[in-house]
Amino acid sequence: MTTDHDARPTLGHLVEGFRRMAPLSLFVIVFGLAFGVAALQQGLSAVETLLMSGLVFAGAAQFATLELWGDTIPLLPLVAITLAINARHLLMGAAFYPHLRDLSSGRRYASLLLLSDANWAMAMTAGSTPARLGILVGGGLALWSTWMIGTGLGVAFGSGISEPDRFGLDAIMGCFLLAMLVGDKRDLGVLLPWGAAALAALAAMAWLPPHAHVIVGALAGGVVGLLLPPAGKETAP
Repeated sequence: MTTDHDARPTLGHLVEGFRRMAPLSLFVIVFGLAFGVAALQQGLSAVETLLMSGLVFAGAAQFATLELWGDTIPLLPLVAITLAINARHLLMGAAFYPHLRDLSSGRRYASLLLLSDANWAMAMTAGSTPARLGILVGGGLALWSTWMIGTGLGVAFGSGISEPDRFGLDAIMGCFLLAMLVGDKRDLGVLLPWGAAALAALAAMAWLPPHAHVIVGALAGGVVGLLLPPAGKETAP
């Protein structure tokens, strides 16, 4: 039986996770810089901007909330948008739970503090549970650090790239996740739920309110994944 000590990553696992995520993390600086500049332009102070990046650590949600920021803040729409954009973390955490269940509650939730798309995707392709946790936590530290560096640069300079989509930089995370998917030769069965999620999300973007595609795509992919037979088993004739 696996113990809490057996499942816990060592310092070496954390360092390796940090090292593997470091190249991708460098691109995060650009997004952090853009957020820092945009936040100042929306009226946030330097301290508020840094605190938001440090405590929230959710780029897409942070950019979305800036659209609602002003003298009066509509609290319910802000909460709803943030929940919609970050709802995928519920499914990501559930998918990663088998590698967390042998940890104590404190370590389990602490391991998820820096959960993001990139370190989750990379961790899911790793080998042992300690290696996966090392990438989740160590890689999360790499992403958080560069996000804070980028935000600090944006706050310091007060000008720069406020629209990263003009340069295609908003596609970096998506391209990384696509590479992780296509590069995984071990189980091509994952292509079906990912395809279903993509089609459902595209349909939701066309016909449903903003940010609904996040929840719709995640639910569609999750349902298709649940309906697929377990790997290595064939369906009955």
